Amino acid sequence: MNGERSAAPGFAEGPTGAFSLPLRVYYQHTDAGGVVYHARYLDFMEAARTELLHALGFDLAELAAREHVLFIVYRMEVDYRRPARLDDRIEATAAIRKAGRARLEFAQTVRRGDEVLVTATVHVACMDARTHRPVPLPERLRTIIQEARVPS
Repeated sequence: MNGERSAAPGFAEGPTGAFSLPLRVYYQHTDAGGVVYHARYLDFMEAARTELLHALGFDLAELAAREHVLFIVYRMEVDYRRPARLDDRIEATAAIRKAGRARLEFAQTVRRGDEVLVTATVHVACMDARTHRPVPLPERLRTIIQEARVPS
């Protein structure tokens, strides 16, 4: 099978390494030519970011409900290098590269085996769910990032 991997989702090298989420390309991800539609890569990367935060102990729905905290993408730079196709096994990765007072910067890739298909830098703001104004990152998240020695 093209680009098959058996790795379970998780961190490549502890919490400072990239989080990897294995995926399969289904029909609904593709265009009429059987190639992954460009916007679907954003879905794959969103899933990897969400699973990274879950692996660090953060449930986004719970943060929104209890602490009124949302993470909102405000900027993204994406480079499309190669297409994925129907039934490919791919992986989306996410790593926190920078942490500011109310912002996170993620480095992300979508790969098929060792082949890089898409790279992205994703800038996320921490927002108050009620006012949609920036708020500091939850202290627990900041502590985990600092303990993992993620550069800020």
